Amino acid sequence: MPVHVVADDPNKLLAVRKLLEPRFAVTSELLGGARVQRGDVSALVIRADLRILENIHALKKIIRGLSKVRKRIFLIDAAAHLHVSQAYALGATRVLMGRLNQAKLIAELSDAVVDADAAGESQGSQVAAAVAEAALASMFTAVATGLPIDIQSTRSGGSHIADAIAESGLADWLATVRRHHEGTYQHCLLVTGITVDFGLSLGVAKVDIERLYSAAMFHDVGKAKVPLAILDKPGKLDDHERALIETHPTAGYDVLRQNGQISAEVLDAVRHHHEYLDGSGYPDGLCNGSISDIVRILTISDIFAALIENRRYRAPMSREDAYDVLRSMDGKLEKALVGAFRDVALNR
Repeated sequence: MPVHVVADDPNKLLAVRKLLEPRFAVTSELLGGARVQRGDVSALVIRADLRILENIHALKKIIRGLSKVRKRIFLIDAAAHLHVSQAYALGATRVLMGRLNQAKLIAELSDAVVDADAAGESQGSQVAAAVAEAALASMFTAVATGLPIDIQSTRSGGSHIADAIAESGLADWLATVRRHHEGTYQHCLLVTGITVDFGLSLGVAKVDIERLYSAAMFHDVGKAKVPLAILDKPGKLDDHERALIETHPTAGYDVLRQNGQISAEVLDAVRHHHEYLDGSGYPDGLCNGSISDIVRILTISDIFAALIENRRYRAPMSREDAYDVLRSMDGKLEKALVGAFRDVALNR
C-alpha cells in the first residue's frame, strides 16, 4: 500500500520513514521543500508542528491535492486540545499523540486497507462524520484560544448527522464513528447520532430534532477547558481530577451564553446534561420538574454513548449491557423514557 509522509523537519521525516518502509511503499515530502511527484497514495501520514501558521497553510495545500485519500493520520507530540482540534480541522481521520509508536501506526495504516463499504458503512455516514468532526474541532479550537465560535458550522454538522441517521440508520452511524474517530470527538458524534435517533423514534417534530442535535453537538464544549491528560486518563480519577471534569457543563454554558445565537433551551441542556431526577447530579443538583425534556433525552443518550464508545483504556460495552445499566439507574432517569429508549439501544 502506498503511503505518503509529510513532515516539517528532515529528522521527523526520516524517523517516520524508518518505521514504515519495511511494510509499505513510502513516498515523502518536506514542508517548504521542493515539490515532489506524489503518484497514487492510499494513506497520508503527517508529522508537523501545528502551532506554526506556515505549516498549516502548507498542509492545507497538500491535503487539498490529496483530497481523495481516505486515511489521513496526524502524529503530534503534545497532548493538547489545540493541537488535536487543529489536526481534525485540517482533515485528520486519526490523531496519534505522544512518542512515535511503530505498532500503533502500522495497525492504523493496515486498517486503511479494509474497504469502508465492506465494513458496512455508508458514504453518507462517512461524509457526515467528517463534516461534524471538523465543526467540533473548530469549536474546541475557538474555545481553547478565546476566538468566536462558528455556531452555524456546528449546527450544520448536526444537520449532516441527522440526515445520515434518517438515511442509513443508527447502526451504520455507530459503526462509522467507532471505526474512524476517537476521544471527545467520537463521544460527541455518538451522542449526537443517538440523540437524533431517539428523537426520531419518539416521533418528535423537525424543529425539536434540530434542538436535539444542536444541544448534543454543543453539550461537551466545556471539555475544551479540561486538560487532555485528565480527559483521557486510563485509570481512576482522583478527587481533584473528578472535580475538574465536573466543571465542564458550567464552563460550556459560560462560553455559549455570550453568543446570542444559542437558544435558552440549548444552553439549559449544555449546563444540565449531568443532572439526575433524584437531585444527585451536577452542577446544580436539579431534580424532577426542574429538568427539561430535552435534558432528559440528552442525558440518556450521553450515558449510553459513553458506555458503548471505544476508549484507550477499556473495551466498549455491548448495546445490551449498556441498556441494562440505564435500566439500573431507576430514580435517576425517567423510567418511561428509558423504556422508550429500548428500541434505540437494541434494535434500530
